[in-house]
Amino acid sequence: MGNPKAFLTINRKEAGYRPVHDRINDFGEVEQTLNTSDRMKQASRCMDCGVPFCHWACPLGNKQPEWQHLIYTGKWKEAYQVLESTCDFPEFTGRICPAPCEKSCVLKLSANEPVTIRENEVSIAERAFQEGYIKVHTPVRNGKKVAVIGSGPAGLTAANRLNRKGYTVTVFEKNEMVGGLLRYGIPNFKLAKNIVERRIDLMKEEGVIFKTGVQVDTLPEGFDAYCIAIGAEVPRDLPIEGRKLKGIHFAMEYLAQQNRLLESIPVAPETLINAKGKKVLVIGGGDTGSDCVGTANRQKAVKITQIEILDKPPVGYNPTTPWPSMYPQVLKTSSSHEEGCERRWNLTSCRFIGEKGVLKEVEVEEVIWTKGEDGRVQMQPTGKKEIIEADLVFLAMGFVHPVQEGLIKSSNLSTDNRKNIIVDKSFKSSASNVFACGDATTGASLVVKAMAAGRDTAKAIDSYLSSII
Repeated sequence: MGNPKAFLTINRKEAGYRPVHDRINDFGEVEQTLNTSDRMKQASRCMDCGVPFCHWACPLGNKQPEWQHLIYTGKWKEAYQVLESTCDFPEFTGRICPAPCEKSCVLKLSANEPVTIRENEVSIAERAFQEGYIKVHTPVRNGKKVAVIGSGPAGLTAANRLNRKGYTVTVFEKNEMVGGLLRYGIPNFKLAKNIVERRIDLMKEEGVIFKTGVQVDTLPEGFDAYCIAIGAEVPRDLPIEGRKLKGIHFAMEYLAQQNRLLESIPVAPETLINAKGKKVLVIGGGDTGSDCVGTANRQKAVKITQIEILDKPPVGYNPTTPWPSMYPQVLKTSSSHEEGCERRWNLTSCRFIGEKGVLKEVEVEEVIWTKGEDGRVQMQPTGKKEIIEADLVFLAMGFVHPVQEGLIKSSNLSTDNRKNIIVDKSFKSSASNVFACGDATTGASLVVKAMAAGRDTAKAIDSYLSSII
């Protein structure tokens, strides 16, 4: 630890966001960066704790204290080498990870001023690209081939790891471009797509083969192993009265379309979703809903309301979700919320109301949550109903679990000699050479967890193929 007293003398300093009046006029990244001097000072705040909870809380097991010290001492190349050893794509996680490491930082627990771990991470990655620390690896091929189905964070991580071990890796992607959730599900104002493209180009130079526009219904022949990384893409629906009215869309349909438009990918005029001049209601209080808010703001919606069925969480600390046994459920105000949005809690949707097949209003009802004698929390309707005007509704209520809903099984992923491929919640399957990872097995989760699963699955595939003569 270079400065053992920095955490006492230097306060947490975040880079912050671009001004609202500026950023809502484009889809450029909203987050700013600190200068090198300030970034090194922020890194010096890391105490190199005897028991680094940040390392424990990170799904990837990142060695934060090590690379924080290296940043502080100006050893940026060494910092990247340490970071890259655990995280394949720090330029992604440094932008979009909710930073469970910071929630467990000793300075968070003791003074509510955690080290700026996530921002420091992305600064290392960008410095590495700018200074040329990132070199093209040219692995010696071992003669074995692996197919990766899906090019989201889990699939890309598995492909990257396997490629560098010498396997010839082919990634199959059903969409027009590579990236999965990173490309289509996350708005550009949070993750610019040139950042994704930069990494894809590097992987191509290193020998990874990408095949886009390929819907895999049967596992392709000619591969020694398969990695299923198809994500969790089936959104949870809201089958109430009026669901088929025009103007009701799944959140991901909206977000993916906007990302396609920004990539100049043609969108049929009759399917175009635009919030300009409209009253928007987002149903669901999570990050996907927040992304809809930010997108609608940029499309110049006249009013945006976001509703959540659960209680409004407290600010700062929630005694009902104590660390470390639970992830802290506290009020999160995103950059999108700051741009303009009315947020409401304890509301359930009753019915959609329209005229001549077009959405006009949504009836909602206030609910309360009570704990029964068995200790379970139950929702109780209050009978207090109201009408919210809405021209557009975006359903952002999460996704169904691919395994639990039986979406990954032999009917849609099989080979002629393996009719009963069934993937469980880990990366194992009933076929010895078929593995799975990421949201396809866990249900929708964090990008950083998907990357960790991709890394672990690549290790399992390597172990399996190494045992075959």
